[in-house]
Amino acid sequence: MRKACALVLTGYGINCDYETAHAFNLPSVGGEGVRVHLNDLIADPGMLGAYQIFVIPGGFSFGDDIASGKVLAVKLRANLLEPLREFVGRGRLVLGTCNGFQVLVKLGLLPNLQGQCTQEVTLTCNDSGRFEDRWVYLRVNPASPCVFTTGMDRVYLPVRHGEGKFIPRDAATLETLTASECIVMRYVDEAGRSASYPWNPNGSVADVAGLCDATGRVFGLMPHPEAYQHFTNHPRWTREAVPSEGMGVQLFRNAVAYVNAALT
Repeated sequence: MRKACALVLTGYGINCDYETAHAFNLPSVGGEGVRVHLNDLIADPGMLGAYQIFVIPGGFSFGDDIASGKVLAVKLRANLLEPLREFVGRGRLVLGTCNGFQVLVKLGLLPNLQGQCTQEVTLTCNDSGRFEDRWVYLRVNPASPCVFTTGMDRVYLPVRHGEGKFIPRDAATLETLTASECIVMRYVDEAGRSASYPWNPNGSVADVAGLCDATGRVFGLMPHPEAYQHFTNHPRWTREAVPSEGMGVQLFRNAVAYVNAALT
């Protein structure tokens, strides 16, 4: 059977591309992650046709000048918006992690409630006024259409960002996101309850940590699933019994399984 192939964007400050590609290449995941430079994709947008998953990894694209993800979002809008919309329209998957999530919301590809790729939410400076580098607990919405989180319940992943506070454009936008189950992940405390800082590390409205579009095939989240692939990634692996597989792996496995089912 043909492998599900993920284009993992790289270049200009993106720095989680190797880990992200590695996650897709794990034998237990069964996909193929290929790192592609932004310039090469702009020069040949048609190469998207060879992939079933498009990923914008975490990092600090263009040095977070202006605002995190803004410059890359502008560059994608100017050069690749229509190819990306066509990519999603053909049933393909899009994933944005941390800086990639920031890019997707500022590009308007997520949550894209009106289908016009206009910005409806943002991710801005943490309430703490500083860069947050910590591990967080997440509750996954079982009613969400997100294909990346199928079968997932609670997750423990690291965050590392200075601009991760989710803010909707207005109350109506938040209501629509909630009613459509497009809020995929929320920050919780270790008991699974809604809680304030540091459990919600950035002050996100409604504790939002991850969103999908109405199709469930475009997904963005602030935490880093690619950073928890192996038990030694866990911050307390020398003191606690933890599973040999990191909790982030299932997200990539779900994406590959979805694509494989579509390819058969």
